[in-house]
Amino acid sequence: METIGSRIRAEREAQGISRAELAKFAGIASTTLSNLELGLSKSSTALHKIASRLGVHADWLESGKGPKTTEDRPVAPFSETETPPGYVRFDLFEGSAGMGAGMVNQDYPEVVKTIEVAEWEVRRKLGYLPQPGRIQLITGRGPSMRPKLEDGDIVWIDTSCDYFDGDDYYLINIGGETQIKMLQKRGDGLYVVSVNTDFPAYRPDPGDVSILGKALIHAGLRKF
Repeated sequence: METIGSRIRAEREAQGISRAELAKFAGIASTTLSNLELGLSKSSTALHKIASRLGVHADWLESGKGPKTTEDRPVAPFSETETPPGYVRFDLFEGSAGMGAGMVNQDYPEVVKTIEVAEWEVRRKLGYLPQPGRIQLITGRGPSMRPKLEDGDIVWIDTSCDYFDGDDYYLINIGGETQIKMLQKRGDGLYVVSVNTDFPAYRPDPGDVSILGKALIHAGLRKF
């Protein structure tokens, strides 16, 4: 049975593209791409970049239906011009991450807007200039992360961290729902923790949590 992962792998191998090369182009870790190809992960915010590198439609990669090649690809809803010198370009994806109940993003996210931020501002917020594709933006929805994050805030996600890297804020997927939460290691396991105390911490079943990236809450990302 064909899956999104099997289609990606078949196209990649047919074109002689290594997994490391494709992952680097998409701005994701090789392990993330491997999990996607093996069917261990069902989603990726980098799908449009994977499709672009392979020269196929993202919709075809996702469903196996519709035109495969990008010859008749519609004009993208964002500027594809070169980023001005001294600025860094970030992609804002459609869909959202729940800060309360999780959000089920049925379709793989596509870029709906790009934001260009001065290099000095990026350095001030992050302390470094990220490689293209490493930092991705998504909108937080819900009240569970107040006052750290408010409903509608845009959050930068460091997709190079797709593993538990100590107690911190992460973009996670639990049961097909995308959420921004703190992950905290306790004596009896890993807990999902909200900033708003109206939302009690809980311990999900091992293996149910997929880490999609680290949420850079510290950077004051609602202000550009």
